[in-house]
Amino acid sequence: MTSRRRTRLRKARAPVSLAEKMAAPGPGEYFSVGSHVSCITCLGQRLQGEVVAFDYPSKMLTLKCPSSSGKPNLSDVILVNLAYVSDVDVINDRTETPPPLASLNISKLANRARTEKEDKLSQAYAISAGVSVEGQQLFQTIHKTIKDCKWQEKNIIVMDDVVISPPYQVENCKGKEGSALSHIRKIVEKHFKDVESQKSMQRTQAQQTQKDSSLSS
Repeated sequence: MTSRRRTRLRKARAPVSLAEKMAAPGPGEYFSVGSHVSCITCLGQRLQGEVVAFDYPSKMLTLKCPSSSGKPNLSDVILVNLAYVSDVDVINDRTETPPPLASLNISKLANRARTEKEDKLSQAYAISAGVSVEGQQLFQTIHKTIKDCKWQEKNIIVMDDVVISPPYQVENCKGKEGSALSHIRKIVEKHFKDVESQKSMQRTQAQQTQKDSSLSS
């Protein structure tokens, strides 16, 4: 049966002792996993979602909320510090034991972490080597589809077959003639067309904004 309870949190107070932190929570101070809760942040934003986790000593609440992107298959996971919210409303208080946590693919997570680390190190190297912003952007575009992509000083090396040197245009792509070189050249050509198209759109928007501002003044 759906139940509803409301608790107005007290303002933040001075640090408490460990014994106080470990004391049993009072009524309205605990949130069960699976319950649906809403609250108002210190910025006046109302949050509503399902309780994923709650740490009583630190008063940290984790909510799973509808995705801000609007996609139904995604969710936003938000960490809420209860010291900075008010009007906490338990919309649906779940009392039964929550289902067991899903198993984690440790190998997949480790691979993802390693890939992210390599990407960050690659970006740091490009910056320290003095690579232009255009070169860094092109590298990221190529790396999205071809992981075998690395820096050699200021040159981009793709699959150990194609070398792209500054200023990173189509004519700067060198390598053995074949499908690999042709494919890389197409990626480079499309990348700069997309960049130019985006710049053109931004210029048009800026001109329109300036025009609207002049008409209103």
